[in-house]
Amino acid sequence: MSKKTLLSTALAGVLMAGMVSYSVDTEAANWRYAHEEFEGDVQDVFAQKFKEYVEANSSNTVQVFRFGELGESDDIMEQTQAGILQFVNQSPGFTGAIIPEAQIFFIPYLLPVEDDQIIEFFRTSSAINEMFPELYAEQGLELLTMYPEGEMVVTADTPVRTPEEFRGKNIRTMTNPLLTETYRAFGATPTPLPWGEVYGGLQTNIIQGQENPIFWIESGGLYEVSPNLIFTGHGQFTTAMMANKRFFDGLSDEDKQLVHDATAHAFDYITEYVPGLSEQSLEKILAAKPDVTVTRLTEEERQAFRDRAPQVEARFIEMTGERGQALLDQFKADLEAVTGN
Repeated sequence: MSKKTLLSTALAGVLMAGMVSYSVDTEAANWRYAHEEFEGDVQDVFAQKFKEYVEANSSNTVQVFRFGELGESDDIMEQTQAGILQFVNQSPGFTGAIIPEAQIFFIPYLLPVEDDQIIEFFRTSSAINEMFPELYAEQGLELLTMYPEGEMVVTADTPVRTPEEFRGKNIRTMTNPLLTETYRAFGATPTPLPWGEVYGGLQTNIIQGQENPIFWIESGGLYEVSPNLIFTGHGQFTTAMMANKRFFDGLSDEDKQLVHDATAHAFDYITEYVPGLSEQSLEKILAAKPDVTVTRLTEEERQAFRDRAPQVEARFIEMTGERGQALLDQFKADLEAVTGN
């Protein structure tokens, strides 16, 4: 048995040992909610707002677990599907392993990076709000909401302005086949790694770069070992908040409404919180390490990368078939309604 399996089993045992019995007839319950980020990061802020609403409007309580407390992303998803956790917040970058269609968010230059447009898209998109819940339900998950966390920014050992300058660089990706395809199209060598190995990998030059929203680059200290920030404009980091479906379906109508209302409360808060967060995080980075470089690609420079996006889109359709094509068509229709493009 691997160390990771032992750790996951031990964590599950600790949780099970501490669980109080729960049934829909119980007046109060403690709900367990895990996410992928650190204290004060976007997913943590969202989780705290969800917790705040639930506890202010019911006798239920919410116990929030942050990154590393119950393992990594795949661990908390396994625990949610097993019913050990009631709620989980996870990026499609990891969920794509069980829901291939969720990888649509990694088609470069599909989503806008402008805050007002991306928030309107998530509020109104039929693909997000009608098609995705069915896909998640097939995996025993009740999709409650999806929301953006900010523009994806690449960090590297040198500034990069062209696909040619990515050549020879090992760029860390999440364990996501389509994201791997994106960086292969961009000219780099994609290198899937779990988050816990990224800082050390950059420090020892095993990898020469990675991508994340700027607040995560700041809070994780990635700029310390990968000091060249590149704004390519190729996408937004998206995440999803969901529940174990068997748990959710077993709730009373009153508690189901409570969960939906708490989710809406957290969504409204986070869509006001995220705009401007990138600029604040960048200021903190530059104050802490003034020799960090910031490269913002011009429209002409972006076009060289954008021209390579169709091969990623084709790979997405190859991986997901007719369902993926239908989802992509709806995505584009929803985006056109918001952006006019």
